[in-house]
Amino acid sequence: MAKPFFFLTVSLLLLYSLSSSASGEASTSPPLNAHTELRKYGFPVGLLPTNVREYTLNATSGHFAVHLGDTCRLTLPPDNYIATYSKRITGKIVAGKIADLDGIRVRAFFRWWSITGIKSNGDELVFEVGMVTAKYASKNFDESPECDGKSSAS
Repeated sequence: MAKPFFFLTVSLLLLYSLSSSASGEASTSPPLNAHTELRKYGFPVGLLPTNVREYTLNATSGHFAVHLGDTCRLTLPPDNYIATYSKRITGKIVAGKIADLDGIRVRAFFRWWSITGIKSNGDELVFEVGMVTAKYASKNFDESPECDGKSSAS
């Protein structure tokens, strides 16, 4: 059971990274680097793939949206779970927590699961899939992954 939860956790982390990067005020100012913003919230940059195009954040409510260049399929470390990211990922972010996530799914136990939240717990990330959670070391997400089958030139 640990492997499916890991995949879900990884997806949640990616979504959290996207939502954290959305924390930059992007209404009319130039977009901030989403991966840099993740670090500001205490998350590793590897939660988000390299194809982040833009993000928005309502600083008052914490609601965010992350836009990717296209849908994205990844193989996540360390258990090689397959994750998919929608073109648009949404949720709500507050210090150390991403909730109401939509747009990230992981494949585990022959089924696709939606990651619904991510928490940063020191050196660990806790991924939520409904009422089930899985913990992974943050260091597994130190590098931002590229989407499978995509050219790095966009």
